[in-house]
Amino acid sequence: MNKPLRRVAVFCGLLVLALLIRVNYVQFVDAGALANDVHNRRVTINQYATPRGDIIVDGKAITGHTTTTGSDFKYKATFTNGPMWAPVTGYASQAFGSNMLEGVDNKILTGDDDRLFFNRTIDIVTGKGKQGGDVVTTLNAKAQQAAFDGLGNKKGAVAAIDPKTGAILALASTPSYDPSSFAGNSTTDSKNWVSLQKANNANDPMLNRALRQTYPPGSTFKIVTAAAALENGLYTDIDAKTNSPVPFILPNTTTELKNEGGINCQNATLREALRVSCNTVFGKIGSDLGRDKMVAEAEKFGFNKEQYIPVRTAASNFSTTMDKPQTALSSIGQFETAATPLQMAMIASAVANDGKLMKPYMVSELRASNNSVIAQTNPEQLSQPLSAANAQKLQQMMETVVQTGTGKNAQINGVTVGGKTGTAQHGINNDASPYAWFISYAKTSSGSPVAVAVVVEDASANRGDITGGGFAAPIAKKVMEAVLNK
Repeated sequence: MNKPLRRVAVFCGLLVLALLIRVNYVQFVDAGALANDVHNRRVTINQYATPRGDIIVDGKAITGHTTTTGSDFKYKATFTNGPMWAPVTGYASQAFGSNMLEGVDNKILTGDDDRLFFNRTIDIVTGKGKQGGDVVTTLNAKAQQAAFDGLGNKKGAVAAIDPKTGAILALASTPSYDPSSFAGNSTTDSKNWVSLQKANNANDPMLNRALRQTYPPGSTFKIVTAAAALENGLYTDIDAKTNSPVPFILPNTTTELKNEGGINCQNATLREALRVSCNTVFGKIGSDLGRDKMVAEAEKFGFNKEQYIPVRTAASNFSTTMDKPQTALSSIGQFETAATPLQMAMIASAVANDGKLMKPYMVSELRASNNSVIAQTNPEQLSQPLSAANAQKLQQMMETVVQTGTGKNAQINGVTVGGKTGTAQHGINNDASPYAWFISYAKTSSGSPVAVAVVVEDASANRGDITGGGFAAPIAKKVMEAVLNK
C-alpha cells in the first residue's frame, strides 16, 4: 500500500474509532441525562402512556386518570376535590410538568422508579405492562376538609401535625386551584394555566401558603421566646414576677415598646404575659437573653432551615445579624422574623410533645401496584427545643391562654387545649390589614394527637376586627375537633 492510501486508511480508522467512542458514550454515559432531558418529548409521552398510580388519603385515592384523544399522550391525571388537596398533591400536567407529591414521587407514580424494577419484570412476564405505584399519605381527610372549609373564601393557610410522630394531618391553602383544569395538553389547558399565574391573578392561587409562604408570626412567636427564657434559666417559675418595666425602652434607643390596648404588663408573670400577650415582657426577655441565645432557640424549633417532607418547604427566618433593639422586636415576632404555617405548627407540636420536635412528614408508604410496600417512613426526632419539665410549664401557660385569655374561641368541651393568638402587622408603615394567627394543640388522657397553626389574610375586614382569636382560633378548633372525632 502506498503512503497516501495508508494515510487515508489511518484517517478513516480514526473516524470509525471516534464514532464508536461517541456511540458508547451516548449509550452508557449520557443516556440518563438524555432520557430525562426536559426537551425529550418521548420521556413525557412514556410517562402518560400508562395510567399513573394514585395518591392515597385514609385508604382512598384522591387522584385518578382518564384517557385522552387526539394527542400523543394516552392518559392524563384527574384530581378529586382538586382545590382542597392541591397543596398536598400538586399537579401533574402533560404540558407543564408536575410538582408537590406528584413531582417528588413522579417516578413511583409512573412506575419508572428503580425500586419497582422487580415488579415491572413480573408485570412484563405476566403481560400486564408497566403499572404505576401509589403514594400513601399521612393526611386526615376530615381534618383537611375542616381546614379548607374553615378558610372558605379567605386568603390563608392551615397546617396540622401529630406531635407524637410528626405526621402531617392537614395542609390547606386558599385561594386554591384545580389541578385537573390543566392536566392535559390542549388549548384550554394552556389558557387555564396562564390564568392561574401570579402575573395574571393577584390572588396567586398556585402559591402553597402552608409550605412556601413565610409570614411575620406576631405574638405566636412569644412561645419560642418563653421557651428560651425557661431553657436559659432567665426565669424558672411561670407564676413569679418578671423584671419587665413599663414603659420598656428598646436598647440603645429612645423608642418605647408598647402593649396593645394599654394592658398592664409591668413585671407580669410569664403565665399572665402570655395570657394577655405582653409585648414589653417578651421584648425585654429577648433583650436580656441576647441575639445568640434567641437564635439558638429559634433554630432548635426549625428556623433558618428548609424542611423536606418530602416536598421542600420554605425556610422560616430568624435574623442572625440583628442588633439589640432588633433582637427585642424579633422576640415578639416582628422585625425580619417570618415563618411558614408548617413551622408554627411545629412549634406547637414540640411544646405538646413534652419538648421533643418530631420531623414532619406526609408520606407514610410508597407501594407497588400489587400493594407491596417498597418504602416506609418511620417517625424521627428532629430536635429537643426544650426539656420535658419546661415544656410542661409552657403547656400550662398556653392552656391558660385558651381558658381565660385571648384564645377562648378554641375551647373544646372535655378536651384540654393550649394555644397562642397573634396579630402580625404588615404593609408600608403597617397600613395593611394584619395577619391573624393562632397556634394550638389538643390534649386528651392519652396524649396530644394534633397541633395546628392557622394564618388568615383578609384585606376585606376592618383592621380592628382581625385578631388571631377572632379569625384563626375557630378554624383551628374545627381542625382539632375533626382529628378528635368530636
